Amino acid sequence: MKKLFSLMIVLVLAGCAAMEPHAERDVQRDAGLAIQEIYEQALPTLSEDKQRHFAQRLYRLTGEQRWCALNHAYGERLLARLEEDIVGLAEPGYAAARSRAIVADYSQRTAKQRARRAMLSEWEEIAFARGLLFRLVQAEYHGLLPAIEDHERALGYQAEVDWAAFLTDPAVIGIYAAQVANYKYFLHQLGVMDLRREVEEAFRRHYPPDRVAGLNDAEYRNWLYGLTHFVIADSRYYQRKVDPEVHAWVLEALERETAGIMARATADIQAEVALAFLLAGREDHPLVGRVREALVAAIDPASGIIPSPEGENELAGGEHRNVLAIMVLRWPGRLHPGPDLSDALGGRSAECDILLYSFVNGDNQNV
Repeated sequence: MKKLFSLMIVLVLAGCAAMEPHAERDVQRDAGLAIQEIYEQALPTLSEDKQRHFAQRLYRLTGEQRWCALNHAYGERLLARLEEDIVGLAEPGYAAARSRAIVADYSQRTAKQRARRAMLSEWEEIAFARGLLFRLVQAEYHGLLPAIEDHERALGYQAEVDWAAFLTDPAVIGIYAAQVANYKYFLHQLGVMDLRREVEEAFRRHYPPDRVAGLNDAEYRNWLYGLTHFVIADSRYYQRKVDPEVHAWVLEALERETAGIMARATADIQAEVALAFLLAGREDHPLVGRVREALVAAIDPASGIIPSPEGENELAGGEHRNVLAIMVLRWPGRLHPGPDLSDALGGRSAECDILLYSFVNGDNQNV
């Protein structure tokens, strides 16, 4: 009841047109904390992947050690999965068989998922290679890669994949833009290959400025997601700031599209647009302020979270959207890399004391 009352005060204050800028930021931070409290209470009921996603971002946003337990648990799962794949790669046909299984199991619930499944089915081992690439870069993010036995086998496999053809294909960019941006940076960060220039050029050819106005909503959102992930992936997923000059073309495109972003983008995408500016050190940009106002206004008073475009308030389904909102609303200006788990599996982490915080057992304490 106390939390609901606090949230109502936040929403009432957010509607005051004459609010001073510093007071408005306080309201926005409080709104982010209110969403965070709701998710912390519910965290033990969410899937391991949702817990990992939330804990990684909250650690990188705050540097608080209480998020280390979930990151440590993820590191253990990550190592087990990578070891399985690395052993498998020694067997002929392993990658092809895994790819077929991944495509067969790919969700077909939405039109976007069906289109992605069809696309992946046309690219031989890419379905497996992309998942392995994600796990390898996650291990690198957490300082775990050097300790993985025979990890060079996995990196060597990635070097043999025809990533250049896949990441510059217009049909792939048209439905997979954010992942295209991610993978080009993952490959570079792992030292596998540098396709940054080629992928950027292919993306810009596919989405010239004069084409944007004619995109339907799905295409428009795919374009926006792709733009933001050029910045987000370069930041190593919220571990560091980026060079605004490198991404000037992204920020300029987003700035030109302010009206469309506010009218056509979902809350997820609006939050990532704001994060692109924040990661580039542009917190003072007017678009960041507009997105923050929109995120606060989007909070449903009954549930305390930002619902889906269809009005659904299911916590698991809304985790991605709401943790992004927390980051935008609470943005502290400093980011925390890692956490470094390189010594964690031996009992103690280089950055984190591996503690079992009360929220893991469902008895969360508020921030």
